[in-house]
This record gives sequence, C-alpha cells and structure tokens, in this order.
Amino acid sequence: MTPPGEIVARVPEKGNPRRRPKAALCLSGGGYRAMLFHVGALKRLNEAGYLPVIDRYSSVSGGSIAAGVLGMVWSDLHFDDGGIARNFEAFERKTFDFAGVAVDQGSVLGGLVTPFRTVSDNVTAKYRQELFGDLTLQDLPDEPPRFTINATNLQTGALVRMAKKYAADYRIGIYENPSIGLADAVAASSAFPPVLSPKILQVDKGDFRATGAEGEDLHQRPYTTRLVLADGGVYDNLGLQPAEDFHTVFVSDGGATFKEKKRVRPDWVSQSSRAWLTSDRQVRALRKIQLVDDYAGKIRNGAYWGIGTDIAEYQVAHLPCPKPQIAALARVGTRLKPFDRPLRYQLINWGYAVSDAALRAYVDSALPLPAGFPYLEYGIG
Repeated sequence: MTPPGEIVARVPEKGNPRRRPKAALCLSGGGYRAMLFHVGALKRLNEAGYLPVIDRYSSVSGGSIAAGVLGMVWSDLHFDDGGIARNFEAFERKTFDFAGVAVDQGSVLGGLVTPFRTVSDNVTAKYRQELFGDLTLQDLPDEPPRFTINATNLQTGALVRMAKKYAADYRIGIYENPSIGLADAVAASSAFPPVLSPKILQVDKGDFRATGAEGEDLHQRPYTTRLVLADGGVYDNLGLQPAEDFHTVFVSDGGATFKEKKRVRPDWVSQSSRAWLTSDRQVRALRKIQLVDDYAGKIRNGAYWGIGTDIAEYQVAHLPCPKPQIAALARVGTRLKPFDRPLRYQLINWGYAVSDAALRAYVDSALPLPAGFPYLEYGIG
C-alpha cells in the first residue's frame, strides 16, 4: 500500500502543478443523515491513514456539524506514525450521541413563541449546550489542517468562509483571526431555509478589513457588521469552492436524493419547497459531473462517493450493500431530529463501505478490503 502522503502529492497528468500538494475533503449537507454518513467515511479514511494528509476540511450544513466536532477534538486524536488516529472514538462518540438530540422542531417552536429569540438563536444554543460550549474558531487546531465552515450570505449572494485564520466574503473583505463562536459558525452553515434561517452574525465595526481584491464592492456597513446567513448548501451544496486550488479532492456527499412526486400541491409553500429541491438537484448534479469529469480527464486526483451511489458502479470488491437498503438510507429525511440507534449505526456503516469502495477504485487499489462493517450486527438495514 502506497503511503497516503505520496498519493495525494502526485500531480495529475493534466493538472495544474501550482495547485496545493495535499488534499481537500468536502463534506456536504443533509442534516443528521449526512453527518452520520460522513462519520463512516471519516472512519474509513482514518483507518487508511488519510486524515493527517488532508490539508483542508470544507463543509456545509450537516457536514459542518461533523467537521466542527472533528476540529474540536483534533488534538485528542493521537495520530500514530502511520497517520491513524488511535482515539477516533472521541470524535465518533460525540457525533453519534448528538444524532439522538432534538434540535430543529424545538428550535422552531421556541422561535414562534419567543419574540426576542429567533429559530437560529435556539439552534445555536443547542449546539453550544450539546457540543461546542463557548469554543470559538480560535479553538480549532493550528493549520494545517484548515477547517473551513461555509455559509451563504443572503445580502451579498456570496459564500462566507469561516476558519481559524480568517472569515471572508469576497464582496465584503476579510476578518482575520475571528472570534466567532464555533456554535455560531456551525449554526450559520446549517441554517436551512426557510425554517432554520437566517442566522444573524453581528461583528464589530472594523473586524472586516478591505483587501483591495477584485469584486470587493460592499466593504461598508451594514454588510461589514451584520451578516444575514443561511445554509452553506444554498450557494455550494458540496462545499467544493474552498477546495478549488487542490489537485486532490475527496467529496463525501450525504445530500438528499431527489424524490419524484406524481402530485405537487399548488400552494405557495409546497411550490417554493419543490422549486428549491429541483434547483438543488440540478446544481448538485452539475457540480458532481464536473468533478467526475476532472477525475476521468486526469485534471484532478481523488474520489467522490454519495449516499445514493450504487456501490457496484465502482467495480471493485465491496462490503454487502444491497440496492434497496441503500435507497432506504438515501431517503432518510434532512432533519435535526433524533435518529434511533440502529439507523445511526447503519448510516455510519454505509458511509464507511461506499467511501472504502471509492478509495480502492480511484485512489489506492492496494488498499485492503475491510473485514466487515464497523457495526457488523446492523449492516446497512
């Protein structure tokens, strides 16, 4: 088996040699479904020794919950000489337990009855209480790796990247060494519209400075002091933009699969929801096609795996993952409501199995097939 560091340092045959010589991992949105799916993928990446050679973790929505927890516990993972975290369970346990916590419904109801507290305020409070406490972006590990938590700025129509080194919106400027709470950043990234958004992020005058970069036309109040943010998936549903300058890109896509409907209600709520889902499907498909074309054209290295992927398409030996069970997991709703324990284990198992097949098909054919699922008694359904 080739060391992961050597694999991700290879320049693609037709790639840009000026791209970064390490790797980026993009974690999509999709509520608890995506979070747990990503846990399984990260578990397999850890066993293969890839976590320390990933230079950028870019996330949106449910993926940002997983990324935020991973960044929070990074110093406790204790990597050995092979790049394997010997205390991976410190991450896995926190995310697994959090998937049993009710967040969305209580937050919405609380926002309806409390006039001075928004739904997003309630979500933030839940993240703070259950996961992140008073940690800020400054409590993330020293770079590398960089954990970039992405949200969509509804004022500027641009992506807001939040990391330890800086927060930035290319139309506003840059906020260096931001003191933004980790719970606030993840809440902004997962503020799914229209129910959980917007997340209002107040910053001090002068925190954002102008850089003089092209397109920076909104470096003025209120853009620089009061950011109105929504789910990062509104702008970039796979979190790919912060990975553009890497020649090795892994994508874990736990986003919902599109469900056909024979009848669609004519009311404006149903129409708006359906239009949003259709748009999301189209944008996600275009980004995926471009990414896979880059892999095939040897413009980039890496691998894509999705929650609705037919594992047989990788054409490698794989763990038993029947199509009906895959389809059932892909249909799990995009919610932050409690999942029962068997479903949590099954989503982790599925993320583990499909990421393993993708890695062995497109990254390292010498990587051994795992002996079985991490939680063997649950399979994938």
